[in-house]
Amino acid sequence: MLILKLLLRNIFRQRLRTFLTILATTVAILAFGFLRTIIDAWYSGVEASSPARLITRNAISMTTPLPVFYRDKIKKVRGVKNVSYGQWFGGIYISEKNFFPNFAVEPETFLQLYPEYVIEPEERLAFLKDRKGCVVGKKVAEEFGWKTGDTIVLKGTIFPGEWEFTIRAIYRGAGPKVDETQVFFHWDYINEGLKKVYPTRADHVGFFVVGINDPRRAAEISLEIDSLFKNSLAETLTETEKAFQLGFVAMTEAILITIKIVSIVLIIIILLIVANTMAMNVRDRLSEYATMKALGFNWFYITGLVLGESLMISLIGSLSGIVLTFPAAKIFVDAMGTLLPVFHITAETLLFDLLISLCVGLLAGLFPALKAIGVPVQRALQRIG
Repeated sequence: MLILKLLLRNIFRQRLRTFLTILATTVAILAFGFLRTIIDAWYSGVEASSPARLITRNAISMTTPLPVFYRDKIKKVRGVKNVSYGQWFGGIYISEKNFFPNFAVEPETFLQLYPEYVIEPEERLAFLKDRKGCVVGKKVAEEFGWKTGDTIVLKGTIFPGEWEFTIRAIYRGAGPKVDETQVFFHWDYINEGLKKVYPTRADHVGFFVVGINDPRRAAEISLEIDSLFKNSLAETLTETEKAFQLGFVAMTEAILITIKIVSIVLIIIILLIVANTMAMNVRDRLSEYATMKALGFNWFYITGLVLGESLMISLIGSLSGIVLTFPAAKIFVDAMGTLLPVFHITAETLLFDLLISLCVGLLAGLFPALKAIGVPVQRALQRIG
C-alpha cells in the first residue's frame, strides 16, 4: 500500500502533464479498439461460416447465373446431405440510403441449412406457407420499425419492378457474430414474375448452398460437383463457405491493410507519448533518485518506482479507453444502422488492449529507469539548491 501511495503521488506531481498523457492514451486505446473491432466485423462472415456448408456458383463470376436444375444433380453426389439455392436480389427500400442484403431463396431447405437464424416455430410456418412472405433480421426490423404482418415494397435493380412482400417472421442470430440485417423471401415468387416479363432469365439462380455430412471431405465433394458440369455451358466453382466469404473480404484487402497499419501507428504513438512523459518525470527527479541511492536503496527498488509509475499511467489510460469503448460503440452502431451488420467488441480485443498497455508501460519506463539507476550520486546531488 505504501508503494502504491508513493506511485500515485509521483504521478500527480505534474497534474497537467499526467492528465494530458492519460487523455492521449485513452483516445489512442479507444481508437485502436475500434479499428480492431472493425477488422473483426469485416471477417464476421468468415468466422460465422460453417465447415459443413459448400457454395457452388458459376465459374465465370458470382454475377453469372446457373440453371436451377443443377440442384438435382448436386443432390446425387455422395456425401451431400441437402441442397438449397438462392439469388442476390439487390432490392431498394424507399431510397438507396436504406441498404441491407436481400435474397430470394428456396425457403425450407435454406432455413434447414442455416440453423443460426433463429425463428419462432409459428412464424417459420407462416413464412413457408406464404409465397409473398419474407423473413427479416432483428436489426433491420428495428432500424425501420417493422413488425410481423407489415407489408414492404422493394424496388428491383437486378430484377426491375416493384416487389411487394409481407413480413411473416423476424429472425435473431444464435450468436453475436450472426448477421441480423438480412431479408429473405421466396425464390418461386420472383421466378414466377420473371416468367411473365423476362422469360429467358427465369429458372436460374445465383448460387447453391450444399450441406455435407463430413466436412473433412469438403475438397473431394467440391471437385466431384464441379466435374459434373465440366465443359458445359455453365461450369461451376464449388468451395467451402469460408473460402467463399474470404473472396468478398479479398475485394477490400487494401482497406484492411490500411486499417491494420493505422492501428500499429497508434501503438507507436502511445509508446512515444508515455515514454516522453516518463523521461520528463525522471529528469525532474534525478536528485531524488540520487538521494535514495545514497541512503542505500538498491537499483531494484528505484527501477520498480519508475516502471510502476509508467505502468500506472499506461493502465489508467488503457482502462479509461476500454470503459469508453462500449458507449462509443453504441453511438457508432446507431449511426451506421445496417451498413455494418456485425459490430461486436470481443473479449480478445479488450485483452489485447490491456496487453498493449502493459507492453507500452514497460517499454516507455525502461530507458528512464536505466537513467535513474545510472545517474552518479555526486553529480545529481550538485543540482540541489
